[in-house]
Amino acid sequence: MNKVSEHTVVEKRPDKLAASLEQAIQQMGLQDGMTISFHHHFREGDQVLNQVMAVIAKMGFHDLKLAPSSLTDVHAPLLEHIKNGVVTHMESSGCRGKLAEAISHGLLSEPVVFRSHGGRAAAIADGRLPIDIAFLGASVADVYGNAAGVLRNQSEGVDICGSLGYAKVDAHYAKKTVILTNYLVAAPLAAPSIPSSEVDCVVLLDSIGDSAKISSGATRFSQNPRDLLIAERAAQVIIASGYFQDGFSLQTGSGGAALAVTRFLKEAMLEQGVKARFALGGITAQMVHLQEEGLIGQLFDVQDFDLEAAQSLGSNANHFEIDGNQYANPFDAGSLIHQLDVVILSALEVDTAFNVNVLTGSDGIIRGAIGGHSDTAAGAALTVLVTPLLRGRIPCVVQQVNTICTEGKNCDVLVTDRGVAVNPLRADLQKTLQAAGIRLTTIEQLKDLAEQIAGKPDALPFTERVVALVTAPDGTVIDRVHQMNEHA
Repeated sequence: MNKVSEHTVVEKRPDKLAASLEQAIQQMGLQDGMTISFHHHFREGDQVLNQVMAVIAKMGFHDLKLAPSSLTDVHAPLLEHIKNGVVTHMESSGCRGKLAEAISHGLLSEPVVFRSHGGRAAAIADGRLPIDIAFLGASVADVYGNAAGVLRNQSEGVDICGSLGYAKVDAHYAKKTVILTNYLVAAPLAAPSIPSSEVDCVVLLDSIGDSAKISSGATRFSQNPRDLLIAERAAQVIIASGYFQDGFSLQTGSGGAALAVTRFLKEAMLEQGVKARFALGGITAQMVHLQEEGLIGQLFDVQDFDLEAAQSLGSNANHFEIDGNQYANPFDAGSLIHQLDVVILSALEVDTAFNVNVLTGSDGIIRGAIGGHSDTAAGAALTVLVTPLLRGRIPCVVQQVNTICTEGKNCDVLVTDRGVAVNPLRADLQKTLQAAGIRLTTIEQLKDLAEQIAGKPDALPFTERVVALVTAPDGTVIDRVHQMNEHA
């Protein structure tokens, strides 16, 4: 249900509020063949993309290029819009669920282009990915378009999503920007994430997103004993690496083991009197707790992975919202990935060249996202990969990954439940860890052990047809996802 704050006053000047979503689309001049974008800060709780696309389809538009920051299970209704020709091309950082499965089996006539978060921001900024109209959900806005993902010092009654870091890039560079909200306040909204100067139209909807669904399985703190073992080993590696010093900077990727590393680092930080200068990226409740306890100086937030982190952004003076360019644009020396000391990243697969797959499953089906994986791996001084040796009976350490998402040259050490392997390119790190008493193996030995236990994986029945292109942060195509052969 949409809401108008009790403090809203009658505006005396012309505002940007459209009477309906249909009117907004007409006013913005949408035409067949244009590129439209959305953000995914509500994650599985997002309700904007499906609402907008339903209206666009009803209005009869076709041949649109869809460029959201990411796609999740909740966006399955896009299937029909693709089948009906409303959408004919897509670019995103990831895709999941029924939509991803259909794309893997050749739903789109053109390959999907997958970009990292930093790569997407850079492509938008330099014009390689021009956006005609950005449709951006905002937890709160005023009638002139000042908008934010959280209402400062207030969360009750507001469907907050926290940082609008990826949306901020779209708003700044899109030819037209539409803010969609269900909570209007009196103008001007203080400290907006997106200023009115970058907004052309505002639409009041009944609902834009479910805050409770921001946190998904991929971003929940794990209690799995195997994940905790891997996390503890990863923390030991970081502590012994030489990068664990007072004033270091940190990011943890999504995934149970990666997020759980903070539990063990906290113990060492307290024991050794080490504090982090800042934490970066997708912020979690665990990072917020460390900051509140004085162990992290500042939080630089491009996206919130849970509701507690989103609430912190609205009340914590040392919790700062940043946009995708400031976070991870590979061409900007000032982007924070270039100041990152340590990043812990999960992986679906790692191969003997330390290449990482976070996009396609062991069956070759698209079911994940590049996100900021390749951005942070390239930028950080120490990149730690965490993954179990096996998931069920499926090896995670293999001879060659199905899909290269992050190049091995940017990955320094792999931590599994069966051993730790250092990239041969980092002989310095290997020497440091051995001197600290960290027991090491080789990645080839880990791969052999996985095959001894579960057998060597069979080759997947791919066809020659390419259904997706995977790009590095600089835009270079580093791999291709091929269509699966349904009859194999």
